[in-house]
Amino acid sequence: MTRTTSPYTGDPERDTRSTLDKAAHENFPVAPFFLPRDWRADLMAVYGFARLVDDIGDGDLAPGGADAQLLGVSAAEADDRLVLLDAFEADLRRVFEGTPRHPLLRRLQPTVRRRSLTPEPFLGLIAANRQDQLVGRYETFDDLLAYCELSANPVGRLVLAVTGTASPERIRRSDEVCTALQIVEHLQDVSEDLGRDRIYLPAEDMKRFHVQEADLATGTAGASVRALVAFEAERARDLLNEGAPLVGSVTGRLRLLLAGFVAGGRAAIQAIAAARYDVLPGPPKPGKLRLLREVGVTLRGEG
Repeated sequence: MTRTTSPYTGDPERDTRSTLDKAAHENFPVAPFFLPRDWRADLMAVYGFARLVDDIGDGDLAPGGADAQLLGVSAAEADDRLVLLDAFEADLRRVFEGTPRHPLLRRLQPTVRRRSLTPEPFLGLIAANRQDQLVGRYETFDDLLAYCELSANPVGRLVLAVTGTASPERIRRSDEVCTALQIVEHLQDVSEDLGRDRIYLPAEDMKRFHVQEADLATGTAGASVRALVAFEAERARDLLNEGAPLVGSVTGRLRLLLAGFVAGGRAAIQAIAAARYDVLPGPPKPGKLRLLREVGVTLRGEG
């Protein structure tokens, strides 16, 4: 997700709207206009949860401490991300059995009840952000996949649950798509993540391509870093292709939404390739025309 902050206003409801407004700046559509209104409302409620837990985990809460206060965290602990995540988890549990304190979680509660959502995917997203405070390096690709199981796959599962289309096969395909999108985002954000002392390129792959951590801190990528990024991009492409049949398994406007997810990943990988796999100056982003073309290809099942 795009990591942006908004000015603290002191008004919890206004700050909640500001968090939801970040949806317009995401890499992939959150709740596009063509979806039914009730789907859009529920997907935005889910987005509000995901955005806030990411902001807690990344230390990107709006200044002023309003979120900490709403979650019952003292001013002395307002900068402790693990304490905030614990308090956020406690408030999430109130969504299912009580009255939550935070406005974004109060907004989520009707969605949870209407769609019969379970706590597990929400807890997974909290666990991923908790892991980000404790783990900054991943030894193997399997280790990274296990992280994506917490950080990305719950989002796709929630989309399927909100739209009433979940099945074991669709969940499996959705997990492949979501993991691919997470890997692509990691490739786009190598420099930003390094600034947070996080590296999502598996250490065994860095060793294979003779890449040192210092090589990731330069303004432009050398041949070894480019080769490593190309290797990981191909892995993401393979996962997208494995998950792409998810699109053809549904109909109507949901099919267009899911095609947008897959196409967004494919277009982002193409943008990375067009940058000759040099992601260090900043995240390569696809143009809208390229994205629309990929949506068409995905809808036709040609990818």
